[in-house]
This record gives sequence, C-alpha cells and structure tokens, in this order.
Amino acid sequence: MRNASLKAVLAALGSLGLLAAGAHALTTEIQNMVVSVTADISPRELPAGGGAAVTIESVTRIRTRDGSAPPALTKIVFVLDKHGFVETKGLPVCPAAKIAAATPRQARKRCAGAIVGTGVGKADVRLPGQAPVEISSPLTIFNAPPSGGKPGLIAHAYETLPTPKAVVVPFSVERIKRGRYGFRAEIELPPIADGYGAATLAQATVGKTWKRGGRTLSYISARCAGGRLQVYGTLNFADGSFFPGTLVSPCHEPR
Repeated sequence: MRNASLKAVLAALGSLGLLAAGAHALTTEIQNMVVSVTADISPRELPAGGGAAVTIESVTRIRTRDGSAPPALTKIVFVLDKHGFVETKGLPVCPAAKIAAATPRQARKRCAGAIVGTGVGKADVRLPGQAPVEISSPLTIFNAPPSGGKPGLIAHAYETLPTPKAVVVPFSVERIKRGRYGFRAEIELPPIADGYGAATLAQATVGKTWKRGGRTLSYISARCAGGRLQVYGTLNFADGSFFPGTLVSPCHEPR
C-alpha cells in the first residue's frame, strides 16, 4: 500500500527530524533549549520516476544550556514530501495489544516480521527528592494495522523509572495536497516516567526489504524531484516551546 511518506518513520521515534531549510545536519537554539539533529537518506542516487529502496538514519539530541531538565516533548507534527512513500504489501502487522506490556526483547520476538526500524532513546528523569538519572531504552518501529484506512505505525520503548513499563506510541499517516507535500503525520507523545522525565536522545535506522511473489519490496522508497526530498515539521514542548523547521535532504538522478 503506497500511501505513507518517506519520513513517517522518523516521526515514530519522536521524529524529531527538524532542521533549517537547506540542511540535513544542524543545531538550533531557542532561549535555553538546544536541539541538534543529523539525518541521512541513502542512497542519494535515486530515479526521477517510480522509486528505489532507501534507508533513513537520524539522531536528535535535546538539552538545555544551563544543565536543567528540558521540558517534556508532547507532540510532533510532520508535513511530508509527496515523492517518498512506504510499501506494506505482504508485510506482517503488529497490533499494539501484542506488545503493550512487553520488554524490548519480547516485543521484537513477538512481532519480528513487522519490524521496520530500530534505535535507542534516552531521557532525563528527575524524581522528587532524588538526583537526576538518565534512562535508556531500545526503540523499535513496527508496521501496524491501518487506522481509519490510513497506514499505521507503532513506536515501542521501555522505561525503568519509577516502575518498569512499556511505552507504546501508535500513529497514522494521512494524505494531503499541499504543493510539495503529500502526507501529514501527527504524534501525541505520552509522559515519560510519570511526567518526571524528558526526552534527550532519539536515534534510529529505518529500512526493510522482503520478497513477495518473486519481487523484492522495500518498506521505504523514494524518487528524486528537484534534487531534494523535503519535510516540514514542528516539535511542541510542555512549556509552550515550539520548534518549526524544514529538512531538505539532497538527492540526484543516476548519471
């Protein structure tokens, strides 16, 4: 089903791929907040028509200049390039209920065929009366059942404070018509560590190929249009901070 965007998977990690126009690696500062992002799509040689398999790698870091706890990230919105898409035909799905109480190892075992991306997430946790602690979790992105006819994804992580529990974030991607953009994804993020935590790192590699009917299919494919792939997005934080930006990832056609 080719109706999900190239950048949808970045959004599952807290998609966090917000950059200034014309860049694919940048550090942005607003007041006390510092957000740094690197992102890479490979290969960069892509056809002008149809599509070719690609892999996305991204790293996002959130911190404050004075070392205080950053505000909690609450929502991510992406408006995505119409020249990227996702193929799910023949790809297993992972229902949220199957991994709702699972550790990362259990989740990956239960829905191994539906994994489309992996990575790591970290958070700053400051429980009352305790020193700040950094927690870390494997991140897994699963192909999920469609929601309202829209392609579905699930991001799975696991937090250890104040009590161990799985964090499952489902979202979907809708089609839009807005010039360069053809898709929109909105992700509401749950509180970390019962509201005492804030995301500080999201790193992910996303891409998958599989065989179906003698053909090799790719979860993420793209074509090159105008020498770039583009996504506009915003990060929204609990204190009202708002980080808008545009990611432009260069590409070129085969010579």
